[in-house]
Amino acid sequence: MHEMSIAVAVVGQVEEAALAAGATAVRSVLLQVGELAGVVPEALDFCFQLACADTVLADCELIVEAVPGRARCRPCASDWPVGLPPSLSCPQCGTPAAELLAGRELQIASVRWEDGAAPTDTPEPDLQEC
Repeated sequence: MHEMSIAVAVVGQVEEAALAAGATAVRSVLLQVGELAGVVPEALDFCFQLACADTVLADCELIVEAVPGRARCRPCASDWPVGLPPSLSCPQCGTPAAELLAGRELQIASVRWEDGAAPTDTPEPDLQEC
């Protein structure tokens, strides 16, 4: 289950940033996940809750924002939702090669934490899976 390695990586990055900023608790993490990223949101949420135990993210809410897959045809410049399974042939001209525009994302979009004052929204860098 690669969702556990993703969850551990997200928790590690967020915890490092939160502690460096003097946060006392992380309240929520917004994670953008493309529909073509091969991630099962329910499994990721389960793994995230396990990975948060005994960290500054204990009781943190994971918010998963689904990013639909989109592709573009280079010859005719048409773009379309690719769906699942992905349709990478242009619906306008039939060209079989397409440029994938969106749908493979896996990135921390924002983090909400408490630093003893007021909660803060802090964007985080992209999380790249190997």
